[in-house]
Amino acid sequence: MRQLFFILIIVASLGFTATTHADNANVHDELNKTYQRFADAFSQLDIGLVEDVYAENACYIPAGQSNEITHGRQKIISIYETFFGKIKHKNAKIEVDFRVINRKIDGNSATDVGYYLIRFHPAKETEEPISEFAGKFVTVSSQNSDGKWYLTVDTNNKAEPSFYQQAEPTNQAYFGKQFDPIPSHK
Repeated sequence: MRQLFFILIIVASLGFTATTHADNANVHDELNKTYQRFADAFSQLDIGLVEDVYAENACYIPAGQSNEITHGRQKIISIYETFFGKIKHKNAKIEVDFRVINRKIDGNSATDVGYYLIRFHPAKETEEPISEFAGKFVTVSSQNSDGKWYLTVDTNNKAEPSFYQQAEPTNQAYFGKQFDPIPSHK
């Protein structure tokens, strides 16, 4: 009887481990979708693709000592609208990609640390070269009662593009595409 009890405990714990692993993979997938949505929004200059990524009470902490913290989803989205508007006005294109190098999931909260790279493609008629800039970021996401994950804290600052290029993938965290080298202009 005692042996049967231990076997039941082992079987139950194996089932729990498998469920937890599957749930954890789901969490990674959901968190990773956020980065792909940003990449799509930037390439299409479509703010609608990321309007619901941020929690209503989210905070965006931009780089630079002269920039205030932005509170609230609508105010954060308006920053992107302004930025996308400037790119459209220049008849240019922009790409962004991310590499998460550290992810910590604790219950209904997840923290990602990584690098991003942005490529700016000026309008062809300007004959200006493609340029790029990079940064490092930390995001905190929370899972709400609706089961969806929302960014609650988003902060970034500048970094060398080589940091993005040299980053190593981590477990199941988002690790974006490898940008092709920028063509040299002579």
